[in-house]
Amino acid sequence: MENISWLEFEKVEMRVGTILEVHDFPEARKPAYQLTIDFGSVLGIRKTSAQITTRYQKEDLLNRQIVAVVNFPKKQIGKFMSECLVLGAVGELGDVILLAPDFKIDNGLRIG
Repeated sequence: MENISWLEFEKVEMRVGTILEVHDFPEARKPAYQLTIDFGSVLGIRKTSAQITTRYQKEDLLNRQIVAVVNFPKKQIGKFMSECLVLGAVGELGDVILLAPDFKIDNGLRIG
């Protein structure tokens, strides 16, 4: 593991958002969902894909708050453009457990 400076860490914009839409992503190489996430009035709505199909059903993700990095460059995944990166802990079997606030908070709040 390589250490980073505090200044480098401060550049990472992790924000809270609420999942508004979840769709299957059959074109993805590994099973994934396409997510539409509300990050509040300043950042607005962003889309991403996430390989979280092992632990989560689509209906369980709707209106769920998550944490995502919002200042990575956009990434083309097939015909889909990913605009943020949802964060999660990766288990031993490769399954992802989403990071989320314990309580309902305002979309767009920064994690720091």
